[in-house]
Amino acid sequence: MDPREEVAELKRQVERLSLFHEVGKTLASTLDLQKILQTIMEKISDFLQPDTWSLLMLDEATQELYFEIAIGAGANKLKDVRLKVGEGIAGWVAANGEPVLVEDVRKDPRFITKVDELTQIETRSVVCVPIKGREKVLGVIELINCLGRESFRREDIPILKNLADYAAIALENARYVQRITELTITDDCTALYNARHLHFVLDAEIYRSNRYNYEFSVIFIDLDHFKQVNDTHGHLVGSKLLWLIGDLIKGHLRLIDYAFRYGGDEFVVLLPQTSKENALMVVRRIRDLLNSTTFFTEEGLNIKVTASFGLASYPSDARTRKEILRMADEAMYLVKNTTRDNIALAGEGIRA
Repeated sequence: MDPREEVAELKRQVERLSLFHEVGKTLASTLDLQKILQTIMEKISDFLQPDTWSLLMLDEATQELYFEIAIGAGANKLKDVRLKVGEGIAGWVAANGEPVLVEDVRKDPRFITKVDELTQIETRSVVCVPIKGREKVLGVIELINCLGRESFRREDIPILKNLADYAAIALENARYVQRITELTITDDCTALYNARHLHFVLDAEIYRSNRYNYEFSVIFIDLDHFKQVNDTHGHLVGSKLLWLIGDLIKGHLRLIDYAFRYGGDEFVVLLPQTSKENALMVVRRIRDLLNSTTFFTEEGLNIKVTASFGLASYPSDARTRKEILRMADEAMYLVKNTTRDNIALAGEGIRA
């Protein structure tokens, strides 16, 4: 090899080592997924100098790729674009888990013009690698049109694969952290938030309501005679019934509302920015829904359940987390110890 070529190759190796060192350092120093992915994509851009580059993530529910990060001409138009797995070159890479280098897209049958038509950019060459987790493809990294030369090169692929591995580590770490967080705040039986998280959310809501002069309301729900369900049909049916009721409650709330399993057969609903009178309409809706629902009809059990409801509001009934929970709980027990299947408001008594 010519000495000048040896020097050039040595320089490229040093640049590659520096590239991996920077990305590895970022990966070790933070759990901020966006920061890590941004660093990886910036280093790819610096080293390989594509005209446009993007990181597409796989939406497992729809089996579609969406643009998590996109930089370059027309990137702002890619925000809502989705590609089916198998669609286009990026979709092929996601489906097959193999890298692809296409020096001239006009000669490749996998190429589709959908993105070019949207961005008004002409794609000439593409290099695309999968981001592979332990068990599946998580997304793809795609570079388009290498600046200063006709096409990307074969030797670019190992560099991209290594960087994609860093991205996979970051993604899986983030998912583990998210899962651990979910386990600490979620009730196993119902998949609703647990009592521990209720206390945290209430503190945050009190702070927010104080700052912006909002009201909020808390509903305590206790299922009537639930022990009879366990005694008659067993604990497996009882546990599934708790899940079904929790799902019913959650399914009829707004996106900003919270549903919690407080313990046993008790549930709590938190309604931000909601007065007591407006919250009463929500309670009546949940009560009517519960009364009109028959559970386990397919199994022939035909179980009906009613509940006792207690409602308290901030700041009219209480100004601390402990007090508002106590007021809602006492209102609920007023119903539970008298009529059941009814609603009581803190400071006002039963309101059918």
